[in-house]
Amino acid sequence: MAEAERVIGTPDVDDEGAAPAGRPAGRRRVVALIAVAVVAYLLDLGTKMLVVARLEHHEPIVVIDGLLKFEAVRNPGAAFGIGEAFTVLFTVIAAAVIVVIIRLARKLYSLPWAIALGLLLGGALGNLTDRIFRAPGVFEGAVVDFIAPAHFAVFNLADSAIVCGGFLIVILSFRGLDPDGTVHKD
Repeated sequence: MAEAERVIGTPDVDDEGAAPAGRPAGRRRVVALIAVAVVAYLLDLGTKMLVVARLEHHEPIVVIDGLLKFEAVRNPGAAFGIGEAFTVLFTVIAAAVIVVIIRLARKLYSLPWAIALGLLLGGALGNLTDRIFRAPGVFEGAVVDFIAPAHFAVFNLADSAIVCGGFLIVILSFRGLDPDGTVHKD
């Protein structure tokens, strides 16, 4: 193996050992990614269980009159209820996002990227859990949404985690920070 790498010009580098040129030395941030994902997932799962047990089939709870209420809604589609006939497709997309994040974690040396990807992973897992285990059936389940701002779509904590993670990724990309910790000043 070392001989083949010498011939093609790629050094044999241990992930935890010396960092290749261009990537800062340091520990991978997989633990941070996992911690953020677990917190986001558990908060989403806990709030959905509470909503189903206490709010579904009841009157909405007004939090701020005219601005915000909690209202149990089952959403078989994507954001804003779009694509209700494509629930299986959304399940596949969520699973693909999870796989991509897990693969990217091998090269993760940036704490901000770990947080962003952890939010995406936790949110994707939260909504994927609904799609797999909730009615009407496996891979066709409706997501439990409950945060209902006035004049906006009803959403949940998984959706919030996904949006915040995506927003953070855009900021990191514009600032030139890569998941491996390198910074580009283009």
